[in-house]
Amino acid sequence: MLKKMGEAVARVARKVNETVESGSDTLDLAECKLVSFPIGIYKVLRNVSDQIHLITLADNELKSLTSKFMTTFSQLRELHLEGNFLHRLPTEVGSLQHLKVIDLSRNQFQDFPEQLTTLPSLETINLEENEIVDVPVEKLAAMPALRSVNLRSNPLNAEVRVIAPPLIKFDMLMSPEGARAPPP
Repeated sequence: MLKKMGEAVARVARKVNETVESGSDTLDLAECKLVSFPIGIYKVLRNVSDQIHLITLADNELKSLTSKFMTTFSQLRELHLEGNFLHRLPTEVGSLQHLKVIDLSRNQFQDFPEQLTTLPSLETINLEENEIVDVPVEKLAAMPALRSVNLRSNPLNAEVRVIAPPLIKFDMLMSPEGARAPPP
């Protein structure tokens, strides 16, 4: 057990160092068994955090992200959080004014994260395979850059299915009514 944890920590450190040393705009910490975003990374990346435009934290064990994460990486264009245990986003996600793509698929959202509707540059929202019933269709329809919302494999209520089509000018992907997510 300790050996596996040590390997995971070493992997995170290696990936963070690669980002800093190469001057990359990408931080990929997918599949690192993270239960939270490591506090030490903020210090290591403090001089380059504004240059990071894509962060991947997919397939970890994250239950939440802090407001510090959102405000530190305010220049993000893409955020990949699929395959975690997230059920909400901090209010400070509103500070991600340049965000174009967010992937929250395969998480545990029961409520649509409405803070996303305040992001002026957001083009793509992926919430496939969550537990979302209701969607703020009017707020989504008012988003200037939005092109695609993926809500497949969510137990959407019938009202969303009726209201959405005439209001939206973007692609809204939904599973057929009555279809459920495949068992894990």
